Amino acid sequence: MPRWAVMTDGALSELRERPFALLREMERRAWRVAGEHGDAPSTRDWVGIGFRLGDERFLAPREEVREIVASPTGLARVPGAKAWIAGLISIRGQLLTVVDLNAYLGGGALRLGRDSRILVINHRELGAGLLVDEVLGFRRFPEAARVDAPGETTLRCRRYLSGAFVQADTTWPVFSLAALSESPSFLRAAEDG
Repeated sequence: MPRWAVMTDGALSELRERPFALLREMERRAWRVAGEHGDAPSTRDWVGIGFRLGDERFLAPREEVREIVASPTGLARVPGAKAWIAGLISIRGQLLTVVDLNAYLGGGALRLGRDSRILVINHRELGAGLLVDEVLGFRRFPEAARVDAPGETTLRCRRYLSGAFVQADTTWPVFSLAALSESPSFLRAAEDG
């Protein structure tokens, strides 16, 4: 029987009438024993938000996404804007420019579907959201699973990728929304000419 399963310890029996404190102490002891066997969770896990563009999956750093919004049925078109500007919406009174990320990256216009979402960029000066095919939720990776080479993608996005995480033979490129929001080509949304 593992050491953490033995309940004869006096300290644990004293906590019998305080279930929350008992559970906390059992968890602390379990992590200590797991750490002795090399199974303790990393305190340096990286957390991102998975999203899909076409058949490709990406990660956005959690701190670079302010919120996720369901894709609206109608967007107000912007006259004179580049084709990749999907339109404007108002979210809680704030005007937000919605960018079709797939079109911006050269993959063609995204077809709005039931799973389409807008990733609102967490940037203090830029009110923009990225239209994506689907949000795949939070993804957690140990820092040891990070690789420098993001791998090949069919979209023209290499300059926005900052490494990748590999999990179960799947490579998840990290898409830097900060790098995108500072890019001159992204900030130049008006049609030339």
